[in-house]
Order: sequence, then structure tokens, then C-alpha cells
Amino acid sequence: MSVRELVVLGTASQVPTRHRNHNGYLLRWDGEGILFDPGDGTQRQMLRAGVAAHDLNRICVTHFHGDHSLGLAGVIQRINLDRVPHQITAHYPRSGQRFFDRLRYATAYRETVGITEAPVDADGPLARTGGYTLEARKLSHPVESYGYRLVEPDGRRMLPERLAAHGIKGPDVGRLQREGSLAGVSLDDVSETRRGQRFAFVMDTRLCDGVHALAEGCDMLVIESTFLDDDEELAVEHGHLTAGQAARVARDGGVRHLVLTHFSQRYTDPDAFERQARAAGYEGELTVAHDLLRVPVPKRR
Repeated sequence: MSVRELVVLGTASQVPTRHRNHNGYLLRWDGEGILFDPGDGTQRQMLRAGVAAHDLNRICVTHFHGDHSLGLAGVIQRINLDRVPHQITAHYPRSGQRFFDRLRYATAYRETVGITEAPVDADGPLARTGGYTLEARKLSHPVESYGYRLVEPDGRRMLPERLAAHGIKGPDVGRLQREGSLAGVSLDDVSETRRGQRFAFVMDTRLCDGVHALAEGCDMLVIESTFLDDDEELAVEHGHLTAGQAARVARDGGVRHLVLTHFSQRYTDPDAFERQARAAGYEGELTVAHDLLRVPVPKRR
């Protein structure tokens, strides 16, 4: 059975709190696991969330600030300790290669797993699998940062009433799907396009074209909202978003489920982020993330 869900490992920004670990997010996408921005303490949070090193297939780092990357050293060593049998690919800004190298070989350990390094240096597709295309878009932050987006290929949805009208049933349905036509009936006559799902991950950034491109048409958008709207000047100065800004991005992009995260330690009322997101006009499903939360990706339309 396929599972598509977000496992939230940490939700703090630069300074963790008693209740919020540094960043860490695992996207389960059918049989694959994609780990985003493993901050300090991610290996322990994986244990608490029931996530094993064997669950990982990709690691995506948006940028090399510590709260988004210091956990790499422990995660990579755990991958090797557990002798993960499949390939793991790591994506990260090419400009931070020296930081990735330092973290990958931060201490002595026995290297048993070959991690494929696939650094990012431009907008566009990074990888294509049978289940998705992984894309990157540059963001606006004091250090080079990229957001990530998964796009599932469009499929076909068979329409039972049209199949029945043409007398097509049983094994003939599968034959029509494979061959594209059957006894003068085309696949288009009895089906419609089923739009593939879209997921985006947007961390530290000001508003920019990349943010909107990543969010456009997403079923789920995981996005930083470090500040509340009253502190918008601080957000711009430090290269971050407010709750209202993130919500307007989701509203304008037609996002179905908005997940707010990466909160400054200065705020103690999580509900304030939801109030400001709603005040900004976002009407879809909304989650203010907390550590160890599991959030299902919305079902296909």
C-alpha cells in the first residue's frame, strides 16, 4: 500500500527550544523517503518518530546554515553504520560543497555506503523517477538557498459510466489502457486526465519568484514562517517570511494544504501563526507544525 505523508522531525529556527528541535522533515512518497534539511538532533528525532536509516533514499539540503544541515554528519554515519543496501542521493547547493564535505567526513567512521552527491547550481529538474520529478528553484537568503518540488506525472482516470456505455469491462479495460484503443474506442473516450500530485519544500527565504514557482498548484506546501507579521522588517532583513506572507503565497498558488514551520523562539503562541495565515486569506487546509507530527499528503482530486 502506497503512503504519502510528511513526518515532521523538528520545527525550530536558529535556536531550538524545550519543545522544538532543529529542522528535519521526512517525506514518505510511496516506497521512497526524502529527508529535507536535517538539523542538529535529527538522528534522535528519527528514532522517536520511527524513521530508520533504511527509509531514506534522498537527502535534500536547502542551504548550509546549521539549523538546516548540522544533522548531516550523524545521519550519514548512521546510514553507514546500518549498511543501508540501496543508493542514497544527496542534493545541496554546489556553492556549499566544502560544508557538505566537512559534514560528511566530520569524524572517523567506516564508510560502507556510497552516497551519490548531486549538487544544485541552477533552477530546473534534478532527478526523474517513475513516481516523480524532483525540481529546484533558487530562493533569496543571505547564503545561497534552493527550494525543492516534487511533481508526479499525470495519469488517467477511467470513467465507469463511459466504459459501460461502450460495453468495455473485465480484462478488456486493462487491454485498452495498455494499447490505447480497443474496437474503435480510444482511451480518451472512456477516461480523463488525472493530475499528478505536487509537493514543495520552501525554507529560509524572502519573497521572490522562486517561492511562487515552487508553490504553484501544490497539494502540500511546507514553508517557513519564522516571524509573525508585526516583525516583517526583521523577516526581510534576515531573509525570512512571515506567517501572512507564507499564507498569501499559498493562497495565490492554489495550495490545498499549507504547513507552516521554522518558528522563531521569540514566539510562544502557535495559534498566532494560524490566525495570521487565515487573516491573509488562505482558506485551504492549514497545519501549524510541531515536532513528531505526521501530516498526510491530500488525496488526489
